[in-house]
Amino acid sequence: MTKSPIATDVAIIGAGPVGLFAVFELGLLDMKAHLIDILDKPGGQCAELYPEKPIYDIPALPVVTGQELTDRLLEQIAPFQPTFHYGHMVERLERLPEGGFRLGTDQGLEIEAKVVVIAAGGGSFQPKRPPIAGIEDYEGKSVFYAVRRMEEFRDRDVVIVGGGDSALDWTLNLQPLARRVTLIHRRDAFRAAPDSVKKMRALVEAGKMDFMLGQVSTLTGSDGELSAITVRADDKSETLISCDRLLPFFGLTMKLGPVANWGLNLDENLIPVDTEKFETSEPGIFAIGDINTYPGKLKLILSGFHEAALMAQAAHRIVYPEKRLVFQYTTSSTSLQKKLGVAG
Repeated sequence: MTKSPIATDVAIIGAGPVGLFAVFELGLLDMKAHLIDILDKPGGQCAELYPEKPIYDIPALPVVTGQELTDRLLEQIAPFQPTFHYGHMVERLERLPEGGFRLGTDQGLEIEAKVVVIAAGGGSFQPKRPPIAGIEDYEGKSVFYAVRRMEEFRDRDVVIVGGGDSALDWTLNLQPLARRVTLIHRRDAFRAAPDSVKKMRALVEAGKMDFMLGQVSTLTGSDGELSAITVRADDKSETLISCDRLLPFFGLTMKLGPVANWGLNLDENLIPVDTEKFETSEPGIFAIGDINTYPGKLKLILSGFHEAALMAQAAHRIVYPEKRLVFQYTTSSTSLQKKLGVAG
């Protein structure tokens, strides 16, 4: 039985800070949003690549980390009850004869929306592939760049490579499930949260997992199934480790991905937009944040927030063509304050 497409006012591709703030601006104008993101959590590059790194140019917040900013935005948009679809990449985007768009993801999700907003940063984030010969043969079978189902790692010999938050988080989460977890990093210093590092070291000390210094040099196995990896230390010595699952966390790289095939005019892998509505060459499809380009563009989060506000005004005319839009301020409008749950 084929599942019916999900219907919504606006589909937002990308759940980074700018995509999250777009939910707020759309919600003030009574538009419901669904967000689709290739990552397994909100925050985009901000939360994935530098959750603990301080950001200094968000208005009224002298200093805020990527994770804190994400958490505050989620709190701000909570009254509008957005729906999130994580771990999905939008592969298809088509215009419907009756108006609006249908989006299809690599996980089989279908969404029909009156408006599409591309807020995908520099494009779709793709995990960086480590420079290991033949790794492609194992991808999707025994080498994974994300954990979608923890159960797949139960009673497995798991090797995790990396020194950031993703590597440490999954080391701690999978250690109770796996037969054995080995964490490999090229140096004995980490970019992850200090508490996570402390917990990992305690597990190593208790003999409940292993930690090795070095880099994975070769993979051993057949038909996509790993049986062992070779780890090369700084002194060029090599150690063979038995394993049947490998999780390399080498960060993310930005690729435009399927967006390049959607018929939009592109300029060096960016999407040109107007500065009145931030609409693309396709009416009804908007691009906000780092993925767009226009004269004078600044790649700043605060610029993306401004773009989201103007986009929402234009989206309202598409979603509610018969309704006149009256501009209101959240400070003085009781109807807006009711939507936010702050009216007295």
